[in-house]
Amino acid sequence: MSFNDIFKSNFLENITSVTFFDMALSLLLSFLLGMYIFLVYKKTFAGVMYSSSFGVALVALTMISTLVILAVTSNVVLSLGMVGALSIVRFRSAIKEPLDIAFLFWSIAVGIVLAAGLIPLAVFGSVAIGLALIFLANKKTHTRPYMAVIRCENQASENKAMEFLKMRSLRCAIKSKTAQRGLIELNTEIRLKDDNTDFINELSEMEGVTSAVLVSYNGDYMG
Repeated sequence: MSFNDIFKSNFLENITSVTFFDMALSLLLSFLLGMYIFLVYKKTFAGVMYSSSFGVALVALTMISTLVILAVTSNVVLSLGMVGALSIVRFRSAIKEPLDIAFLFWSIAVGIVLAAGLIPLAVFGSVAIGLALIFLANKKTHTRPYMAVIRCENQASENKAMEFLKMRSLRCAIKSKTAQRGLIELNTEIRLKDDNTDFINELSEMEGVTSAVLVSYNGDYMG
């Protein structure tokens, strides 16, 4: 068969189209698995600002992937045109959390697998991935890091404040230091021994310390 035969109408008429039952079943399963991905994303989210629209996008992306693959597998001409159309699409939305990339690929993979008719693989694979993400997200390999911002009047008060922080924390490291006339500002990273943060009140009442601020933040750290 030559390349021109592909575009003849008699060839297109012989292509087996997707039945209504297959379309309904694939889209229903993609919606359910997309909702499952959404719930896992909501359960494992550990960023600063939770975005519900991203979770909805995961559901939509699963269904869209299923729809695209169903169309591609049912019509050769449509598949060629869709490849050309998708090749010029550019996405400019910034991914704020590294784990969000895994959820995006997960949604696309589920949609593709469902459209290919591998329903058991899509279901059991999604369950396994979801359980793995929940286990890894809830497992704490290190204590939560904090940033302590301290303002002191002189060198003596700075030394006392640092000694106090080292006694009340597991680890204390200076990240930045700003010195002006009559003012020294320290930005330190600390790891607390427990969840008690009352020590910051004691630190702020020390002589020579004008203010003390404790801020929690997220990031990738080596143990």
